[in-house]
Amino acid sequence: MNDIENSIAFLGPVGSYTHKAAMFFAEELGIADLRLVECTSFDEVFDAVDRGRSKYGVVAKENSIEGPVTATLDNFAFRSTSVILAEKVIDIRQCLVASPDATMDTIKTIASHPQGLAQCRRFLNERFPGKETVATTSTSESARRAAEDASVAGIANTLAAELHGCKVLAEDIGDHLGNQTAFALIGRQGSADALSSDRYKTSLALWMQTDKAGVLNMILGEFAFAGISLSMIQSRPLKQQLGDYMFFAEFEGRATDVDAQTALSCLRLKLREVKVLGSYPVL
Repeated sequence: MNDIENSIAFLGPVGSYTHKAAMFFAEELGIADLRLVECTSFDEVFDAVDRGRSKYGVVAKENSIEGPVTATLDNFAFRSTSVILAEKVIDIRQCLVASPDATMDTIKTIASHPQGLAQCRRFLNERFPGKETVATTSTSESARRAAEDASVAGIANTLAAELHGCKVLAEDIGDHLGNQTAFALIGRQGSADALSSDRYKTSLALWMQTDKAGVLNMILGEFAFAGISLSMIQSRPLKQQLGDYMFFAEFEGRATDVDAQTALSCLRLKLREVKVLGSYPVL
């Protein structure tokens, strides 16, 4: 097996939740000699897969608190040819991590990925009112940074703290119990057909012919007529001019199911483009 065949790109450094998801997918795929391709952004993960530097990639798809990850959706819609091959939901337990020399009193700055900061707003407002917050490329990057500076604390998991030489100042600092993130394994269509599950989902990108009243009702109506309940639908700007939008949608089941084929065939007659971003097992 060559290096590309056993490679997975992820948002680094090691210890991130994306790294944790990559290790899970590697085990499910039966990759024994895994080569991890460390990236600094989800854009770079997509690029690594699209340009052949890695066979697979792992990106965050949706958080139960903050909602869909727009950087991931935009890559699927506007930049990437990769599709979703599988999904895994991981529990998120955020911790305050710092240098072994740090105390609560030495902390002047809180660093983390924007999602990590957003998920811990209440804790930060109560314990560090008025302190500076700094966005990092990942939660594990905030742990790496905190390990080097006793005035900086990161928001990350216990694995990141251990790997980067931090101590945990506070555990479970998230604002909400049940915080979870859905991670997507991405790659070329058909490259992970061995993966299977009792549960499947399908993700779509939908482009309108023209921006006119009733388009959303029409889309919902086609799915309702086919007996399909959407688990998610969200509009996103086309990034061309104000007021131009497209939709992301998601439903339980496979795109090849008869009811799904009915809805998709009707939508293709009425919309400019219907793109299946993936029809995949939830592991």
